[in-house]
Amino acid sequence: MSDETPNQVQSLADLKDLTSVAPAAAASAEPAGEGEVPAAPPVRTGPAAIIRDKEVDAQGRAYATGRRKDAVARVWIKPGSGKITVNGRDQEVYFARPTLRLVINQPFDVAERSGQYDVVCTVKGGGLSGQAGAVKHGIAQALSKFEPLLRSSVKAAGFLTRDPRVVERKKYGRAKARKSFQFSKR
Repeated sequence: MSDETPNQVQSLADLKDLTSVAPAAAASAEPAGEGEVPAAPPVRTGPAAIIRDKEVDAQGRAYATGRRKDAVARVWIKPGSGKITVNGRDQEVYFARPTLRLVINQPFDVAERSGQYDVVCTVKGGGLSGQAGAVKHGIAQALSKFEPLLRSSVKAAGFLTRDPRVVERKKYGRAKARKSFQFSKR
């Protein structure tokens, strides 16, 4: 503290009697020297970490929107027996392929909540594969809103991230997005 001015010493003395913010205020009051690295803010882990609030509506349902390719799914989940309804039909009827039903149930399997939530969703646009991906994205988002503690496990599996891959648009002077018309030399 030999290179500090008396004004800085006085401000540090004033800050020391503030017990809750003394370390953070002292670090911000002292300018970092040429060779010194400024102290990083403390990282909160465990029970002191920021936990999101549970977001449910008046009926006790969590709502989320899922998107994949051109498909958009509106998803509501609530505690129940594990019934999944898509556009008013059962999931076995709407998604006849077992792989699509497997995709839809992935967030519940990762969170270890299979058969504990009822899902009601409406899907528009795209094909069946894109719609299944949209429902999966919506279920993962709604699950993290209903049980905020599950967010880390669902996020680690990559289900909260919207898959940005979409069909490339057709360009003028081309047959499709990249295919050219047949070349004729004469």
